[in-house]
Amino acid sequence: MKPVQVFRRRAHQVSRIVREQGLRTLSARALRTAAKRLGADAEVFPVRLEDVRAADVSARKPVVVPPVPADGSLTINWISTPPAPGSGGHTTMFRLVQHLESLGHTCRLYLYDVYGSRAVDHEPVIRAAYPGFRGGVFDVTDGMADAHAVFATAWMTAYPAFNDPCAGKRFYLVQDYEPWFFPVGGLSALAENTYRMGFHGFTAGRFLAEKLRTDVGMPADWFDFGCDADRYHLRDDAVRDGVVFYARRLAPRRAIEIGLLALEVFAERHPDVVIHTYGEKIGSLGPKHVDHGLVTPDELNAIYNRCYAGLTLSMTNVSLVPHEMLAAGCVPVVNEAGHNRVVLDNDHVRYAPATPHDLARALSDVVTTPDFAAVARAAAASVSGRSWDAAGHELEKVLRRELLV
Repeated sequence: MKPVQVFRRRAHQVSRIVREQGLRTLSARALRTAAKRLGADAEVFPVRLEDVRAADVSARKPVVVPPVPADGSLTINWISTPPAPGSGGHTTMFRLVQHLESLGHTCRLYLYDVYGSRAVDHEPVIRAAYPGFRGGVFDVTDGMADAHAVFATAWMTAYPAFNDPCAGKRFYLVQDYEPWFFPVGGLSALAENTYRMGFHGFTAGRFLAEKLRTDVGMPADWFDFGCDADRYHLRDDAVRDGVVFYARRLAPRRAIEIGLLALEVFAERHPDVVIHTYGEKIGSLGPKHVDHGLVTPDELNAIYNRCYAGLTLSMTNVSLVPHEMLAAGCVPVVNEAGHNRVVLDNDHVRYAPATPHDLARALSDVVTTPDFAAVARAAAASVSGRSWDAAGHELEKVLRRELLV
């Protein structure tokens, strides 16, 4: 982005924050984050407090759904935080959106950005990262047009979905149990409250749907994880020499501390096995460590094809990573947890208690498996039929059932 464009964007952010939150908030922000003023790393509350204040969660508004045209085409509003390239949650959302678009439905994207940026600032990134998306990109703070369905896609986006007066039945794309992202306190309560807003859930995997129904009485359907077989696949020329770990400090639910300790224990037992890490640069773990940092999907497939096992930890709902590893013939080693077993439901996944030594032993068992080529082929075959089309079909089925009543 050119300097003049950056300046204009920051000027718009300043103007918007002053308009929406007042000069006092801007002054406090400037003092608190002088070095990174108004940037993505600034200390900003993840939801607008005025949105929380306006939401009487116990109140139930009448559901108004516009008539569905004779051709059956639907209009759907999606409220999202600004999508980032490579974000797993945004990628899944756009897969569902693009499937609906391919069936003739209209999807609009409404951005919820607490940093003060405008939709026009984010649109070039969205178009480049998700080129299949054809819908319009708007600011949710400007208000939403009427639609047949309105989707919240993360806990903070549920507040504008609840408050906005536009027509449309409210749905909630739930990809994780987000109250668990925070220590028990105000933020965890604000996140949990969104499950009591009367929305209909559509969840990533069966675990979340069952938890929402049981814990808060939220109606919910679910979809199975797909696998992008065009990107992740077993290569004929694969030569394996290592193990791999998805390491991200900014996602505490991925338990980087336990994972790195497990790799240290594993390296002591297998000093000749290469350790690959990706997600972000973490520094050296020894002479046999390759610190890949942020990688493209094609680069990641090549890494998976070099590895016997992949350490992938999920303290909340499982990520997309285990299925992608399996598709490349790399055996996932996952922490033992009910939410992981329910969603993965795959005999080729290895489970171990979330301790460094137990995880290291599981990695060791995989790398010493006889005839690993046969194991890799069986692992890849176990997810060969998983496509994201099935999730898209399930979503359209739910929309038609709920809207055409």
